[in-house]
Amino acid sequence: MTHWNAFVANLEMHGQGTFFDPRLSDPSQFPVAARAGFDNVRHDPDLISAKLPALHVYQLALEAPKPPAGSFDASAAARGKELFATKQCAGCHVPPTYTEPGWNLHTPQELGIDDFQGNRGPTKGYRTAPLRGLWTHLKGGFYHDGRFATLRDVVDHYDMQFGLHLSEQEKTDLVEYLKSL
Repeated sequence: MTHWNAFVANLEMHGQGTFFDPRLSDPSQFPVAARAGFDNVRHDPDLISAKLPALHVYQLALEAPKPPAGSFDASAAARGKELFATKQCAGCHVPPTYTEPGWNLHTPQELGIDDFQGNRGPTKGYRTAPLRGLWTHLKGGFYHDGRFATLRDVVDHYDMQFGLHLSEQEKTDLVEYLKSL
């Protein structure tokens, strides 16, 4: 998050500050960034860097929105919670934040998808998305590029990718749990 805040403030919003990421100097992966010198931006005076810690604290303090009453089946969600804990889901989407503490990037091969979106970033990987407030994304598709139209499609993908052997009822329960986060 701190990297992204500095990136956006300096490079996207055209603020006056400091931003350093030597990965952006690679002209084969980032021709525009390399040509523009976005790997090492420095302004004097720096009007951004001193504000970034407070922005980070604010972002971490934000609560994910609670799902509306009646928007998920509570009984199914309770069963889905148990599945989430026992079927590898919590290995990457670690409660209570439902993302991965530490290095939260995975290769396309680990996730069973192509590398098109991953190759657009400096790490060529995919981050473990936080799942709190997932219900707010029920329209528009899921995953890094919207490739899965529904949560059920995501569950089906991971069921196949990781050989979970979920029953139809377990898939439904898991979806209801995800909607409850």
